[in-house]
Parts: sequence; structure tokens; C-alpha cells
Amino acid sequence: MSSLLHRLIARTPPRVQRDTLELELDDGRRIAVQRVRDPRARRLKLSVDERGARLTLPPRASLVSGQRFLDEHRGWLAAQLARHLPDEAMPALVPGQTATLPLRGGPVPLHWREGRYIRIARDDAGIDVQLPARASDAALRRALRAFYEAEARADVGRWLPAYLPGLPRAPRQLRLKVMSSQWGSLAPDGSLALDLALVLARPSAFEYVLVHELCHLLQANHSPAFWREVEARFPAWREERDYFHREGRQLKGMLRALLGG
Repeated sequence: MSSLLHRLIARTPPRVQRDTLELELDDGRRIAVQRVRDPRARRLKLSVDERGARLTLPPRASLVSGQRFLDEHRGWLAAQLARHLPDEAMPALVPGQTATLPLRGGPVPLHWREGRYIRIARDDAGIDVQLPARASDAALRRALRAFYEAEARADVGRWLPAYLPGLPRAPRQLRLKVMSSQWGSLAPDGSLALDLALVLARPSAFEYVLVHELCHLLQANHSPAFWREVEARFPAWREERDYFHREGRQLKGMLRALLGG
């Protein structure tokens, strides 16, 4: 069979379709729900994480049945949103009004002033934000992300030298990303990726994740041998793992709220 004929008769795999709908909760709040029609889905499913609510529909489910499913689970959805996205964990970034920013496990005072260009930096009083009068929200969020990245790199730069002597090589490069579920990863080429939300966590938890990923340079798995390497370098790793179980979703949610998604 020719390659052209094969392409003509080959069945195009169904694609995932996404859109967004609005739902009013019992308390009057209106929330956005991502609606996903997934060809692999077998049933209607409603889920919530730090990014918000998601309704998954199987291929033959109607939009009406999906809406009915949402309506029937309003109470459950409100409870899950409160657990995953508590109001106090979602600080808005409002120029001239936001009083603190989360950093290294706690709120840091934020001071606003007008200037010719956007600049966010630490000083003795907290975090200083210089902002032009007509600066866009997008530009401010980009500056905030750059600030958090610089702070995270500074932390890694302080901790990394102490761990390098016991490793076969240094990480090839460091990337800071907004991750959905992971806190870090190590690629086969030695590139290290860390979740930017780590800079909002307490420093000991951030350092644990760094050590965890560095130990993958020794053991590319989660075998007992891997955990022995972690234990030797960071004996309190269990406490930090429990911290992420308690606070992880809140940390990721805070970062997404501040950076706009």
C-alpha cells in the first residue's frame, strides 16, 4: 500500500476538545469551569485542583447532561474549591493596595512607589515595587515572576555548593517552571527543573526538593538505595515531605493567583 493511500484511509484519531463555561454556586459566586470532551473518558467526571474546576465528558455525553451533572454537584464543587483554593491563600496582586507577598514561608511587607520603569526588589523593609502609572497588569506579573525566579536562584546558589562534592557531576542547567503537580524533575541529560512555587515555601522544604532531585544523579529511581542517599544528605526529609502534603496545593495556588494562571 502506498504511503499516500495509507494516509488517505488512515483514521484520524479523535482530539480532546476544550472550552469554558460559567457556573453560579449556591452562595451566588460565579466560577469558570473548564469543560473537556475526552475521547478516552468513559463517564462524566468533575475534578478540582489548584488551577480550578474541570468537567470531563465522554464522547457521547450531551452538553445538557454535563450541565445537569454540574448542577447536581454544586455543593461538592463549592466544598472542594474551598479546600483547594481557600480565599486567604489566593492573594490578589493589586497595584498600590496589596500589602504583602508570600516568600520563603511567610508574608513579606510590600511597598509601592511610582517610577519610570517596573522594578521589584528586596530591601531592609521588605519588597519594594517601583511601578509606572500606566504599567499593564501583564507587565507587572512578568516582573513579579522575574523577581521570584531571581530569589529562587539565589537560594539554590547558596545550597548547591555544599552538595556538589558528593555527586558524580553538577546539574547541566537549572530551569524554574510553574508545575502542575511535581515539585522538581531531573532530565536524562542532567537538566534540573524546579517548581517556582518552591520559593514561597519554607526554605527547608525548598532545600529538600533540591537534594531529592540531586540524588537522582546517583540513583535514577526511587529505590531504597535512592532514599539512603537522600537520608545521608537530608535526614529531616520526612518532615518536609509531610509539609508538602499539608501545604503543597496552597503554595501552588498562591503562585498561580499572583502570576495570573
